[in-house]
Amino acid sequence: MISITCSFDRDSSSIYPLLSRTGGIRPAVRKRSRLALTLAEREKISRGMVVQRSIRSIAAQLGRSSSTVSREVRRNGGYSRYRAMLADNRAWDRARRSKLCKLDRPPWLRRSVSNKPRLHWSPEQIAGCLKRLHPGDEAYHVSHETIYRSLFVQARGVLKKEQQQYLKSKRTIRRSKHATQKGSDDGQIKGVISIRERPASVEDRAVPGHWEGDLISGSQNSHIATLVKRHTRYAMLVKVTSKDTQTVISALTKHAKKLPTELYKSLTWDLGKELAAHQQFTLATDIDVYFCDQQSRLAAGIK
Repeated sequence: MISITCSFDRDSSSIYPLLSRTGGIRPAVRKRSRLALTLAEREKISRGMVVQRSIRSIAAQLGRSSSTVSREVRRNGGYSRYRAMLADNRAWDRARRSKLCKLDRPPWLRRSVSNKPRLHWSPEQIAGCLKRLHPGDEAYHVSHETIYRSLFVQARGVLKKEQQQYLKSKRTIRRSKHATQKGSDDGQIKGVISIRERPASVEDRAVPGHWEGDLISGSQNSHIATLVKRHTRYAMLVKVTSKDTQTVISALTKHAKKLPTELYKSLTWDLGKELAAHQQFTLATDIDVYFCDQQSRLAAGIK
């Protein structure tokens, strides 16, 4: 969501309604079935009718069964009013009709799935449990992605939206597994040292000199690095002109050198790529940098 709003220079409130229609899930690209009649074939049907060829003769020319051609003509005005372009447009529109998902057809399967989220079962757990209970019966199997889509795409009318509150993520729209957010992939930052490797003196907040940091981006490409002292929760702001790593590292380095060394011993940051050059910062200041795990983001507070 953040990257989309930045790309379009729009507030998230103007983009969210568009994404929520499909639960944040990108609709599949529409394409014609390889078995469907093409516009070129419909043109041949139309031209065959103009010269009063029989249905069987037209079908033989197309390599199609006569029942396929007969049904096509009957659906679209009959022998005297058939028009290729109009028939093709109607076929494309009919293909857009909503398809029933697996949870919509057997009520017993929908009931067995809909009760589990209230018990705080994840879709993965529900899908796995059904496979274990009914190992040889495909009718009882449903993928976790189908459950997620049924929760987030309310147009399906299968699972109630209220059940989203029982999901661990608490998201209101589905986030693609291919999506990336700030710091979602620590593999992009080399030499990451996890907060789990911080000394005990940092963890218990008893010793001063240890800071938590994050980068806040505002309107008109404005950015501020926030530094909060773990010992006293005292906060400082460092204005940066850009969020690229060299600019941020330079600003933090310059600011760190203004403080006594005993008051600045470590810095804990989230996985934002603006600190990709953290090793350069450590070499210049002798300040250790630790990074949050993916499950522990500064937005939720570092423990």
